[in-house]
Amino acid sequence: MSLRIAARLARRELRGGLRGFRIFLACVILGVAAIAAVGTLRESIRAGMSEQGAAILGGDAELELTYRFASEDEFAWMARNADAVSEIADFRSMAIAPDGRRELTQLKAVDHAYPLVGTVVLSPDMPLDVAFGGAGGVPGAVMQPILAARLGITVGDTFRLGEREFRLMAELVKEPDQTRAGFGLGPRTIVSRANLDGSGLLSAGSLFTTKYRLDLPEGTDLAAFEARALQELDGSGFRWSDARNASPRVAEFVTRLGAFLVLVGLSGLAVGGVGISAALRAYLAGKVQVIATLRTLGADQRTIFLTYFIQVGVLALLGIIGGLILGVGLPVLLGPVIAARLPVPAIFAPYAAPMAEAALYSVLSVLIFTLWPLARARNIRAAALYREAAGATRRWPGWPWIATTLGLIALLLLAAMLFSGNTPLTLWTAGGIGAALLVLTLAAMLVQRLARSLRPRLRGRPALGWALGAIGGPGTTAGPVMLSLGLGLAVLAAVGQIDGNLRRAIAADLPERAPSFFFVDLQKDQMDWFLDRLETDQAVSRIDNAPMLRGIISRINGRPATEVAPGHWVVEGDRAVSYADALPARTTITAGTWWGEGYSGAPQLSFAAEEAMEMGIGIGDEITVNILGRDITAPITSLREVDFSSVGMGFVLLMNPAAVAGAPHTFIATVYADDQETEENILRDVTDRFANVTAINVRDALSQVTDLLAGLASATSWGASITLLTGFLVLIGAAAADQRARTYEAAILKTLGATRGRILTSLVLRALILGGAAGGVALGAGIGGGWAVSHFVMDTSFTVIWPSAIGIIFGGMLVTLLAGLVFALGPLRARPARTLRARE
Repeated sequence: MSLRIAARLARRELRGGLRGFRIFLACVILGVAAIAAVGTLRESIRAGMSEQGAAILGGDAELELTYRFASEDEFAWMARNADAVSEIADFRSMAIAPDGRRELTQLKAVDHAYPLVGTVVLSPDMPLDVAFGGAGGVPGAVMQPILAARLGITVGDTFRLGEREFRLMAELVKEPDQTRAGFGLGPRTIVSRANLDGSGLLSAGSLFTTKYRLDLPEGTDLAAFEARALQELDGSGFRWSDARNASPRVAEFVTRLGAFLVLVGLSGLAVGGVGISAALRAYLAGKVQVIATLRTLGADQRTIFLTYFIQVGVLALLGIIGGLILGVGLPVLLGPVIAARLPVPAIFAPYAAPMAEAALYSVLSVLIFTLWPLARARNIRAAALYREAAGATRRWPGWPWIATTLGLIALLLLAAMLFSGNTPLTLWTAGGIGAALLVLTLAAMLVQRLARSLRPRLRGRPALGWALGAIGGPGTTAGPVMLSLGLGLAVLAAVGQIDGNLRRAIAADLPERAPSFFFVDLQKDQMDWFLDRLETDQAVSRIDNAPMLRGIISRINGRPATEVAPGHWVVEGDRAVSYADALPARTTITAGTWWGEGYSGAPQLSFAAEEAMEMGIGIGDEITVNILGRDITAPITSLREVDFSSVGMGFVLLMNPAAVAGAPHTFIATVYADDQETEENILRDVTDRFANVTAINVRDALSQVTDLLAGLASATSWGASITLLTGFLVLIGAAAADQRARTYEAAILKTLGATRGRILTSLVLRALILGGAAGGVALGAGIGGGWAVSHFVMDTSFTVIWPSAIGIIFGGMLVTLLAGLVFALGPLRARPARTLRARE
């Protein structure tokens, strides 16, 4: 009976339109749209990578080896089990123009079968084998336009790779397996593997990877084929990929970025929740007389609650539908434009998972922020018809409602953890949002208290006194203003501080202590000349060098390494391995003992201390490293401090020399030079003398990292901007709800002789005080969040980025001022007689 009556009453009230619920709807729509848009983009990329997995990979499956080619037996196994096999060698080299200009390039040497799937797009258009044929007796090559521009060459010109001359036959527009390249330090060049003979680039110990792409018979069970490969090629040290997850690093990056942006979107829902709660409270405040009338006619608390709960539910449903249409429709509509800018394929379409995720988040947030106002409405008594004070209700709605709200918050957190797949990030984000809301609530109460205490002391400053009276007086909107604006600004402040500190660490701190160059592929017989050239250069402040091999940590204490330390970067892919007889300079042993000079016994291993702690291993644990197809098992006998943040030379794995005796390898060296002219001279002298040596400019590498971080910060800032936009809407709602009180106040002030200018000044001061307070508190919260992420997640030093910090405070004041001025015209234009007569 109560439900039927409540539904009828709710339907009648909804006939009056959406007046009073516009901000409510806008907050729901924006929150749902932000999360749905991020989820749609994430699912579109996943669908594109799943459908075009073979094209992304360049085949149905891939076996990757480190610094060696497949043996005859291994290649024969692949040829027996696949319809076609393509061999690719991938490494870095120096491309040298005829005029002596030289640039780092990511070189891909392919065979006649490449690509098994997809097409290489060249300009001018020609088949790849025709481009490799070259002209004038010089073999051909293709390269990306940016590399040709840096070298100052055009199609038809020659350039040198190692000791071999090539002719640029076409510019590389697109390669089908581009996403498999990962993070490259130089633009791409593609040549024929056969044409590299005599170049000196693929000598014993050179740093390169080989990838064997397999075109498998149709209908092959990839999971079963992988298991068979692991069994029959056990010990070869290969890494497996197939079309089911063609680019796992890209997929993982997209998933993590999407999860982070969704959590940023949750902060937008929190801001929207403040607006939802404020809008509902304002609406119910206008319904006190209606509710009191219903109570006199016999409506019980259940009927009152259900009446307005149904209204909230209907409007929330409309908001969710609108948010889904906006959040899914925009990415689908702009799909071709977005897809053209993505480095991976994407299929834009409506997907059920992100829509369900966004709807669930919204339903839970609406319930969390509306239960308390609805519970208070139940307690309005019939006496409110005769005495306004009788309509007031107690601040706390009761323990059952508090327990229900806490349960809904726990359910929201559980959903966020499940959907994001990152429990620590979810908990930290939720804790940060909760702490920010608490601090902002306390700050709003403090601002109101200060306004009430200061107002009596400002008798000679009426405009400021009126502003403080509006902030600290009854019916103030200081709480919603501080919460909504402050949380949005806090998210932006944290993003700005994190981004600024990362840029500072890369652009300012690191170059002061980072080397100028990494030289790789130095042969042992080249080291004497190399060291002599640099040690006699007065402008070179430091040289470090070490032998280097690459290996894969395959087992830890006899178990697969990926099971012992799942997801840790040390066990994903190959790692640099070096050896040393004496303890290297600037090395600190934190646990265990060094094997000592002249040791020739069983293999021993020294491991990076911090990484060992993260992986849960220590002294005595046995590590199996596969180097060039050979397993070497050694116990950890010492732990060392390794500082990777200096971008200098550092090895997770150090072994005694006898452990890797006979394994072909090269040397790596880092050079610290004092000026750019010295760097250019060193680069020219070394690469002219040794064509096989590759120089990696650290400044260029750091520039690429900075650009990547800029893209991430931009994406995160866009997500945070949705939070700020929602906060601005809440401000507008608060200003609209406050307009009646300000109009009445202005009418009284005009009656007492106040001018419009002075009234406007008081409104401006009120907005600036609230905006400055919200910005200041948000800045404190943002700096705290930025410090926590920099210290605990990024492991970098932290300094307040003051331009960003000051911008946040002024931004808060400006946004609040704009929202206040939008609704200032009404009070200024109000005629005192009409306003006061209507109020009476």
